[in-house]
Amino acid sequence: MLHLNKVHHIAVISSDYPRSLDFYTRVLGLRVLAENYRAERRSYKADLALGNDYIIELFSFPSPPPRVTNPEAAGLRHLAFEVDSLDDEIAELDKLGIAHEAVRVDELTQKRFLFLKDPDGLPIELYEQ
Repeated sequence: MLHLNKVHHIAVISSDYPRSLDFYTRVLGLRVLAENYRAERRSYKADLALGNDYIIELFSFPSPPPRVTNPEAAGLRHLAFEVDSLDDEIAELDKLGIAHEAVRVDELTQKRFLFLKDPDGLPIELYEQ
């Protein structure tokens, strides 16, 4: 068995880097720790933090293929973020004009959650603590 400490980061490839960077920073509120352009790959890479925790590497690559299906393709299913008040986040999403699904209730925990999508259709879950 490996002895893992924590999830270090999650890598996300965007089809439109400026649009995705705006979404992850302005809508989700992540903070840019570093941003680099790698000329040999024609690729941007931004390290994004939630609070003090580095959590997402946002990449651009020339012509990435689209997501196969949503959300049941093999691989990453969705990103989930814990929130204090789902109602407050719904109000903010609505104010920003960000589409989202209706609130659901987790049948096991009885906690409320909903899904929205990033600019490339990656499902983002907001899960009320």
